[in-house]
Amino acid sequence: MHLSQLKSGGVIVRENETARLLPGIETIFALAEEAIGKGAKLADLIPQGGESVDLEALAAQGKLDVPVRHPEPARMYLCGTGLTHLGSASTRNAMHAQTEEHVSDSMKMFRMGLEGGKPAPGEIGVQPEWFYKGPGTEAVAPGDALTSPGFALDGGEEPEIAGFYLNGADGVPCRIGFTLANEFSDHVTERINYLFLAHSKLRPASFGPELLIGELPAHIEGRSRIVRGGEVIFDEPFLSGEENMSHTIANLEHHHFKYAPFRRPGDLHVHMFGTATLSFAAGIKPQQGDIFEISSPAFGLALRNPLAVAPDEGPATVRTL
Repeated sequence: MHLSQLKSGGVIVRENETARLLPGIETIFALAEEAIGKGAKLADLIPQGGESVDLEALAAQGKLDVPVRHPEPARMYLCGTGLTHLGSASTRNAMHAQTEEHVSDSMKMFRMGLEGGKPAPGEIGVQPEWFYKGPGTEAVAPGDALTSPGFALDGGEEPEIAGFYLNGADGVPCRIGFTLANEFSDHVTERINYLFLAHSKLRPASFGPELLIGELPAHIEGRSRIVRGGEVIFDEPFLSGEENMSHTIANLEHHHFKYAPFRRPGDLHVHMFGTATLSFAAGIKPQQGDIFEISSPAFGLALRNPLAVAPDEGPATVRTL
């Protein structure tokens, strides 16, 4: 089952090839709140009936939103983990040189995940790399532009899977579902020094168009493409799911939600699980107007976003009170 959110209000459910507008439901966020309050599964609250819709046409018209938003954007956290996929270390090491005598911190972190990222049930594994991208204001709808700030040195895609979580009144995180994500980053800034990773991640990200309800498949195949002027300039497969990862989803979830501030009742968290496929590693430099396209059959419609570049605003101004 897949759910999609209309920008104008309204939720669409797609089961197999049939999509319909759910009667009486305005947002997936409200549906998740109801499920938490009733102690029910999300799928059990999906009503019957509703008019049929053309989901692909709605996406092409830019009418679909990020599947879940918080009504207070400051209470929506965009975060993620890196070096979690089996090919991710080689990609990262293309940015941070290493020799036989000096193993990069990226490789050390990756090896830690290989050795301890998949603990037995009930046990706690090694913690992953972690990053913060911003509040809900930085969540970009499918079809809308991913805007690179004027001071950025690069604006590149990262094809990932993201989980959406709403904390219950008791502080227990409740997973709503999974979506495709473009974890947009500045890889040139990151390459200067690994300690600039935090800076490179403070960028918008896009999610959707469809939210997968239930468990994440163990093996996910997808493609990441960049289209420039109607021509495909980058087209590579990506793999995700636990079979292709050095961490379990449960281990990544634990090491995020073990922090008490991230279990505040009513907050919404979007957590990105990493990737091993980057056009940056292939020498591609995205340009304004390029279209990023991330797709996977497990998630229905592709996630597409054009790249925009904001003007450089110069030095930040601070006003003394």
